[in-house]
Amino acid sequence: MKSLHRTDLYAWSIFDAERNVDFNSIAWIRAEGNVLIDPLPLSDHDWNHLQSLGGAAHIVITNSDHLRDAREIALKTGARVAGPQAERATFPIQCDRWLQDGDTAVPGLEVLEMQGSKTPGELAFLLEDHTLITGDLVRAHRANALMVLPDPKLKDKAAAIASVRRLADLEQIETVLVGDGWSVFQNGHLYLEQLATAISNP
Repeated sequence: MKSLHRTDLYAWSIFDAERNVDFNSIAWIRAEGNVLIDPLPLSDHDWNHLQSLGGAAHIVITNSDHLRDAREIALKTGARVAGPQAERATFPIQCDRWLQDGDTAVPGLEVLEMQGSKTPGELAFLLEDHTLITGDLVRAHRANALMVLPDPKLKDKAAAIASVRRLADLEQIETVLVGDGWSVFQNGHLYLEQLATAISNP
């Protein structure tokens, strides 16, 4: 796994040739039990690395299209799985917990519910106030330029814009770790503001 901007954060990725971007997963290493976010399949190297760091106690999934390898990793590690409350009736796997806006996934990982994306109640996470972790709605197909899903994939564009605006109002955000594409490691709030402006005034 790749080291990120904090010594307790790692990522691993798989390149998607159709979209020409990396799909990303995040591991937050913590004494109380490691947390995996939208976990992709792990190579043998990454699996061994994760095991050396204590395995996984929790898996959180932002939306049903980011289920990825969560079921298999949960079976191997015994991790408890959490998914979006708004998809509870149709979610592809059983979860131990369902998350919605304002919840705390684990201490230090706050839940923000995104509206208008391609799945109901997509989750984003605010990690210890300064790092935003997104699923599908906010992404980046080139470096230093956040974007949102294309209009045809949005269920409600106005609601999606409002969700991005809400993120842009969080002035303390320094880093934006995206599920799809290029993450932003500095001035995350400014990039979110630029995105909110761009999609509000196309």
